[in-house]
Amino acid sequence: MLPIGSIVNSLAIIGGSLLGCWLQSRFPERIRSIVFQGLGLCVLLIGFKMALKTENILIVIFATLLGGVTGELLRLDTLLERLGNRFKKMVRSKDPKFTDGLVTASLIYCIGAMAIVGSLEEGIRGNPTVLYTKSILDGFGSIVFAATYGVGVLFAFIPVLLYQGTITLGASFFQQYFSDMMIAQITGCGGLLILGIGINLLELTEIRLANLLPSLVYVVVLTFFFA
Repeated sequence: MLPIGSIVNSLAIIGGSLLGCWLQSRFPERIRSIVFQGLGLCVLLIGFKMALKTENILIVIFATLLGGVTGELLRLDTLLERLGNRFKKMVRSKDPKFTDGLVTASLIYCIGAMAIVGSLEEGIRGNPTVLYTKSILDGFGSIVFAATYGVGVLFAFIPVLLYQGTITLGASFFQQYFSDMMIAQITGCGGLLILGIGINLLELTEIRLANLLPSLVYVVVLTFFFA
């Protein structure tokens, strides 16, 4: 079984990113600046909306704290930067925001109920409608993100395809673990990370988001055992 919904989603991200990169070169600096700020506000809104879906805030708090400590000890930010720069060399990109664009877009596209529910729906019932809807949203989002961050956004299709495709292909196995409670907790914790993206975009402070990524693992474990 091919994960058709995830493939369409990936193609939408590629198409939107190509259009966004084309528009980026035609924006004067003042337009790019206001788009960057506007995107930051929109990302904050997305993050707040997702974060409020959590059903057990204590678990999300502990997951975030434990994830941050783990990420700092492992120096995930340095590791991801090296991987991003290596991939950047492979595709011969000179975009200084390549890695930021790749990580930011990947987080936003992969975290959330639509990615999980849509993948399960296609895998179990063969119905990719939810992922088709997500493809439209991600396609339009890619235009804005690529116009802001550049070509790195385009390559977010790789984690999206791997993440959603894996859930679709293993839907019968994952279904027992992705309860409504689990999806709400993952979405809530992911919303906090997306809030961090918005804060970074607005340059209010610098949050090392890569070091908070283990939070998503901890929230799954803690919810499974304590919720």
